[in-house]
Amino acid sequence: MLSRAFITAAAHASVLHVHPSTSIISLTSPFTRNSLRTLQSAIIAHATTSKTPVIPGEVNAAVLVPLCNVDGVPGVLLELRGGKLRSHAGEVSFPGGRVDPADASFLAAALRETQEEVGLDIEQIDILGQFGPPERSLMGIRVWPYVGFVYPRGSHGTDTESLDDPLPSISLSSLTISQAEVATVFHLPLSALTSPARIRPDMFRATSPYWAIDVSDLVQGFEGVNDPVEHPEVDGGKEGRLEVWGLTGWYMSLLMRILKVYT
Repeated sequence: MLSRAFITAAAHASVLHVHPSTSIISLTSPFTRNSLRTLQSAIIAHATTSKTPVIPGEVNAAVLVPLCNVDGVPGVLLELRGGKLRSHAGEVSFPGGRVDPADASFLAAALRETQEEVGLDIEQIDILGQFGPPERSLMGIRVWPYVGFVYPRGSHGTDTESLDDPLPSISLSSLTISQAEVATVFHLPLSALTSPARIRPDMFRATSPYWAIDVSDLVQGFEGVNDPVEHPEVDGGKEGRLEVWGLTGWYMSLLMRILKVYT
C-alpha cells in the first residue's frame, strides 16, 4: 500500500519543475568572482522578501551552505553525520548547529560549528548572505541558513586576472573532520541537482513540495539505509537510499529556486 506522504508528493510533483537552462549561474563551469556576485545579488534580493523576526526565548541554530569548486566542478560541500549522535545520526546535512550564548551572532555560530565539524577556518569562507525563511527542525529549533564560498587554506583574497577566471578548488582530503560528529564529507555537484535519476518529489512537513536528491553513490562506503518504517524526514533517506531531504533538502531546493533552476 502506498503511503499517504508518497501519494501527496506524487500529486504535487506536477507543480515542481527543473530548468537548468534558466540558471543565473553556470551549473557546470567553476565558480568565479562574477558568478558569486550574481548569486550574492540574488540572495540579497530574496532576503528582502523573507524577513523573519527573532523570537525571544526561542532556541536557534545556524547552518552554512558551503559552495566550493572541487576539481573545477561547482557544487556544495555536505557531511554525513556520525551514527552515534543523539539526533540526526546517519543523515546528510550542512555544517552547523545550535547557537550558543557566547556566539556573537547566528552567522558566528554557523562559522564556529563549520570549523569544529570540518575544519574550515573563517578566513577560508566568503559569506554571500542569509536566505530563508528559517524553518524549525523536527526538534522545534529555528534553523537559520547562510551561504558561503569556500577557498583552499591561504588562497582567499588572491586576485585572479579576470572576474571570470575559475576560483581555486578545495581538496576534500585537506579537511579536518570531527570524528565524534561527522562520518564523512562529500561534494555534491550543482549539475547533479537537475539529474532526473537523482531527484524525486517529496513533501516538506507534509505541506510543501520540494525535490529530494539521491547521493548514495557519492558517499564512499555507503551500504544503504535501514528504515523499514520510513519515518517522514527522519534518517538517511527512503527505500535504502541516502538522500538530501528533510530540512537540508528543503533549504537546498530553496537555494536552487533562488538560482532559478527550480520553480
